[in-house]
Order: sequence, then structure tokens, then C-alpha cells
Amino acid sequence: MYKTIIVEDEYYLREALSILLEMVAPEKIQVIGYAENTEEAVKLIDRLKPDLVFMDIILKRGTGFDVLSQISYKSFQLIFTTAYEEYAIRAFKFNALDYLLKPIDSGELKDAIDRLSDLAIQTTLNKQLQDLVATDYKKTPDRIILPTQEAMHVVRVDDILRCETSGSYTTFMLKDGKKIIVSKPLKHYEDILILPHFMRVHQSHMINMQCVVSYSREGMVQMEDGSSIPISRSNKELFFKQMKPS
Repeated sequence: MYKTIIVEDEYYLREALSILLEMVAPEKIQVIGYAENTEEAVKLIDRLKPDLVFMDIILKRGTGFDVLSQISYKSFQLIFTTAYEEYAIRAFKFNALDYLLKPIDSGELKDAIDRLSDLAIQTTLNKQLQDLVATDYKKTPDRIILPTQEAMHVVRVDDILRCETSGSYTTFMLKDGKKIIVSKPLKHYEDILILPHFMRVHQSHMINMQCVVSYSREGMVQMEDGSSIPISRSNKELFFKQMKPS
């Protein structure tokens, strides 16, 4: 049973989330407290020491990031709940932190709760929170966390040579020859590894534009690792535009 705190400044959204939790995971979740502003949240988390916190980003008199920077107790699982905010969600993805978009879908909520048993995520949450708080979330971080079944891999973005997807899995090929396979589709990373440094040139491939060795007008790219990557017709014009000297 996860002792849970909900940090949300809208009363009806707090109630709605509580009801959803009772519906999808009554045997796993015990809500032990609510907070509607940063000051309440900091005091409640440090006093009650929860196992799980649902955290809204925009709160009365501050943000969820302010809460994370002020709390002493950080040994809990964290799920952000937010209306769509591009830069914040990119920060969550870089740090492999879980989030739910409002209005919260019951199926997505259940999936998020099911992921709580991931021991690798539990053991590295403190580091993830430290990185998130220390980073200007409106800028692109220089590192990304890639979660696998074995570990949470901290990878410099510049060390990623290319990505290749197969179904719901994505393989990251690094410059040193290492491969990391994560159980997320390429679309997940397309939102955070963006131009001008990265480009999804094909349905199955994303490349580091700084690692292109050569390319042909026929639509093939030669990468530093010797691989040949196809460029889809719809992406040729943008690719050639990006490769032109500024």
C-alpha cells in the first residue's frame, strides 16, 4: 500500500484524482493528505513522509519545482499531474520522470501506478529530482536518463549518434559503440531530441546531425559508425536544408 499525498490547488481536481485512485488501485493507494500550495506541500511531505506524491506544476504561490527544491524528505515516488506545458514535459522525459496530462485518464493512471514497482526508478529518484531541480527546464539539458530493465543510464545527449525504433522499443546507438534499448517508442524521444542537433529522417530512424559523414541525393545518410540510414521522401527537403552551411 502506497501512502500517497496529492498536491493540487484545484479542489475539484483533487477530489477527481482521489476518486480515480479508488477506482483503479484501491488495494495499492492510501491517500494520507492533500496540499494546495507550496508551503503546505513542503510541510506535509516532510512530516508525513509519503511513498508516493502526485504533484501539480502550477500551484498557489509557486510551482511544483519550488516544492522539490525545498523539501528535505525525498524518498518517495513522484508522478507529475499537469496541463500540457511543452518545456516542463520535455524536462520530465529527459529525467525519465512520470507524468499525467489533465484531464487524467483512468487507464493512464493505472499504467503509471503499475510502473511504481520498478526498483531501478526507485533507487535513482533522488538523483532524478536533483537533476530536475538544478536544470532550467526551459532549456535542453545536456544529459538524458534512459531507463532499461537493468539500470537507469545517464547519457550525454552529444554522445548519442543515432536512434532506431522497432515497435514500442527504441535502440540508442552511442558514439562509443554502446547500445541501449528502452521500452519506449521513438516518438517519445522525438519530442525532446530536436532540431537542429537531431532529426527524425525516417519512420524508424533519428540521427545526430553532427555525426553525418556523407549523404546522397538519392536519400541515404552515412553515419560515423558506418551505418547507412534512409531519408524518407517527406523529410528530404528539410534534411538538405539543415545540412546547408549557415
